[in-house]
Parts: sequence; structure tokens; C-alpha cells
Amino acid sequence: MAADRRLALLGSTGSIGCQTFEVIEALGGYRLVVLSAHSQWELLARQAIQWKPEVVTIADENSYSSLKDALFGQFIKVMTGPDACREAVAELEYDIALNGLVGLSGLQPSYEVIRRGIDLALANKESLVLGGDYLNAIRAKTGSALLPVDSEHSAIFQCLFGEKSLDIHRLILTASGGPFRTWSHEQIAGVTPEQALKHPNWKMGAKVTIDSATLMNKGLEVIEAYHLFGLPIERIEVRIHPVSIVHSLVQFIDGSFKAQLGKPDMRLPIQVALNHPGRAGMPFLLQDDPTNWPALEFQTVDMEKFPCLRLAYEALVAGGTVPAVVNGADEAAVERFLKKEIRFTDIARIIASAIQSHTPRPADSIETLLSANDYGRQIALGYSAG
Repeated sequence: MAADRRLALLGSTGSIGCQTFEVIEALGGYRLVVLSAHSQWELLARQAIQWKPEVVTIADENSYSSLKDALFGQFIKVMTGPDACREAVAELEYDIALNGLVGLSGLQPSYEVIRRGIDLALANKESLVLGGDYLNAIRAKTGSALLPVDSEHSAIFQCLFGEKSLDIHRLILTASGGPFRTWSHEQIAGVTPEQALKHPNWKMGAKVTIDSATLMNKGLEVIEAYHLFGLPIERIEVRIHPVSIVHSLVQFIDGSFKAQLGKPDMRLPIQVALNHPGRAGMPFLLQDDPTNWPALEFQTVDMEKFPCLRLAYEALVAGGTVPAVVNGADEAAVERFLKKEIRFTDIARIIASAIQSHTPRPADSIETLLSANDYGRQIALGYSAG
């Protein structure tokens, strides 16, 4: 019998992490080596007691003592601090890592996994938004496979099974349009955080939910798709698809399309990444029937109503450190919007200001990328709403 596959699960207490446990429990054949979390020590302790990893890491140093006490007698090493997760994946032995960390904290662990030539199932957008060029250059040397976990990129990944890159004409990422798809410009100007947090289809964290409402999330996914699949920017497009059944489409040079369809459920892309290049039976994902699905409609994006998507394309064209600046500006702007310090429409204005004021540099080191991200944050934090 083959040995269990050793997994490092980063962000184990988040939505992706918790759903990953469901997937590997159904699959069998996995052994946890690392579990990491930011501050939810109680949930992390329960996961560790059940799955018996070698190491758990918690970024919040104030939670260390409580976690250590909860795991007393379990023979599990506990590490803490902002660098604990990075250090764990840089040192321990495992076969694949799944990075479900939120935000900038995912970049350096992704780098360590790729540097070692270990396969990476990636749900952390910031890794590629900030460091796509840099990490791909390292992957070219180490042979690390990058397996997308975002539903849109997983859909494209699945559509490209067995296909030749020269046969691809374009990629089409789908977006629900968020809660304000049918709102007028005037209505959008008065959006509140409470309204923006009500996504019609997906249950997600606050940051990604606001990004979905502005369509910046889709802009970040365009940047990810560029780094994952290597197509020119002008051949990566976005369409509004309100019911979120078609997760992405690929059109080939003969005019034909492939699409991956299914009800919104992140367990599917998780199992695709973990099982690549095969598939496995997932009984809990086979309960729906296409006859229950709503009609499949598609619309173009109004870039005037959703300028964040246009700005993401501009950042990708500019290249270098500009996407990192955009990420930092968006991150801080969303934080300020949720605190009701700025208007919803100020988010795009802040990002545009950050792009205009930044002089691009080559994205040639982690330090450079982090510095550019911080520059964007400082622009956002210094913005004064008129």
C-alpha cells in the first residue's frame, strides 16, 4: 500500500482550510505535516488533536500560550510569530502544500514551497498578484507545479487538460457582478459596507466580498490568470455571469468553447488540485442536477461602473511592481471603507492615485514586492475623502 501523501495546510482555520479537511477526509491517503492559522487558536487546536500534524503555527503571538496549553501532551510542535509559517514550510518534509492563507501573509510561504521544488495548490491571490513573474522564474528552475484552487482558475485548468497552448484563443473569467450589478452609478455612490458584504452567491471573508462588489477581485484574478496560463493580456477577458454556474470558459482557435460548470462549491477545485492529474469520487459533490440550474446568461462588464477591473488591467500592462502597489492600495482602501472612513467609490480613486504616483520597478525580490505593496497601503491610508 502506498504511503500517505504528506500535506502542509496553510490557513487551516479559514474557509478554504476547513473545506480541505472535508475533502481529504473523503479521499483518505493524506497525512498532515503542518497546520497554520493566524489567531483562531481554539479551532486550530481541535484540528491538530484530530489530525496529529508534526507542527502547528500561529501568527498571533498572544495566542501562543493558549494553543500550547491546549496541545499539552499531544507531541505536536507549536511555533508562533509572523514568520512561523514560512519557517515551517522552509524546513519540514512534505509532498504538497495548500496555501489558503489570506492576504500578504501567503506570499513568503508560497516562495519557500516553490523554492524547494514542492508542488503548491494555491488559493492565495497575493502570491501571484505581487510575485507572479518572480515566482514563475523560480518555478522554471525548481520544477514546482502550481495548482490553482480559485474556482475560476481551476475551471480553466480543467478545461485545458490535454490541450495544447498553441490552440488556445482566449480565456474568459466569469464574475457574478456582485450585489450591485444592476445598480445605477448614482446608487453605487451611496453603497454602505453592510450592503457590500451581501454577496448573492458566495460566502467569503469581508475583504474578498468587498473586492467582489467592486470587481477588483476579478481584476486580481485576471492578473493571476496571466501568470498561471501565460496568455497575452488582451486574450484574457471577463464576462458577467450572475448565477455563478459557469466558472470560466476557454475558446480555442477553431472557435469551439470549453467550460467548467457546477454550483458554487470550493470543495471541487480543492479536490482537483490535490488529486491532479487524476480525479477522485466525491459523493457530496454529486447531489445536484443540471435540470435544477437557472438559465445561463452572460453580459459584458461596464468598466465605468466598475473601474477597479480596468485599473487591474492597467497594472498588469504596466507590470513590475505596479500590481503589488495596486494590491496594497486596495487592501487598505477596503479596510477604510469597512470602517466607514471613505466611500465605496473612493476605493477605485485610491487605487488610481497609487498607480499614477508610483514609478514601476522590476519585481526581482520578495523585499521589493513587499515594499511596493506597502507603498500602495500608505497612499490609501493617506487619502482624504472629499
